Amino acid sequence: MFPGHMHTQDTVIVTYPKSGTTWIQEIITLVLSKGDPTIAQTKPNWARAPWLEQYYAADVLKASSGPCIITTHLPYHLLAPALQHSKAKVIYVARNPKDVSVSYYHFHNMANFLPDPGTFSDFLNDFLKGAVHYGSWFDHVKDWTSHTEDIQNFLYITYEEMWHDLHGSIQKVSHFLQCPLIEDELENAMVNYTLIPQEIMDHSKSKFVRKGKVGDWKNIFSEDQSRLVDDVYSSQMADSSLLFKWEWPEETLRSPVLVP
Repeated sequence: MFPGHMHTQDTVIVTYPKSGTTWIQEIITLVLSKGDPTIAQTKPNWARAPWLEQYYAADVLKASSGPCIITTHLPYHLLAPALQHSKAKVIYVARNPKDVSVSYYHFHNMANFLPDPGTFSDFLNDFLKGAVHYGSWFDHVKDWTSHTEDIQNFLYITYEEMWHDLHGSIQKVSHFLQCPLIEDELENAMVNYTLIPQEIMDHSKSKFVRKGKVGDWKNIFSEDQSRLVDDVYSSQMADSSLLFKWEWPEETLRSPVLVP
């Protein structure tokens, strides 16, 4: 299904879970609509940026008469054959794995279709081993970002960049998509996924859109857990040439929106 719908003007959003997927969906929607919020406010994001992994994606893409926004958490090797022969634009968003693990843990507590995560300590150990839905964060990030030369149009951006400098991030995305810069405030009442049926998302346990704070892991992690992640990160990412900046001075960490 995917290769047959890969067009030159398609935009493919790729993230590991809980890395700012919904946020980048909203940004791209507003950029491509030239700042007109109508689509973002009236059409749920799973319809305007369908998930490749979901059964409904094929029907949504077939019904589209223009360029599509496609969203996925899939690893690189599954999409490589289609992307290497396409001019579609790929935007990869990464986030500090410590914050990812905290957000992913809360998501597991809310999502009835995922197994009970147990304690945060249990979940963190599984996360570091890659024994969670979509596997290893380290493998996902490395595989996608190490093949940028194989994809004709590839943009790498971080959740922390978007939080620290939303205006600059919008400029970066709009330039990459070759669309006019969007200055409008990013607002979308549907961004919190409250339209998802209660049997799928139990909103009484946790909000899908949480605080979205950079460095929220500091409120959850013990010192030993933080050192453990640092050690695993150093080992797993030793062969990566990427330089990640996860934090800025506290006074600069401001964002006008709540994000997943």
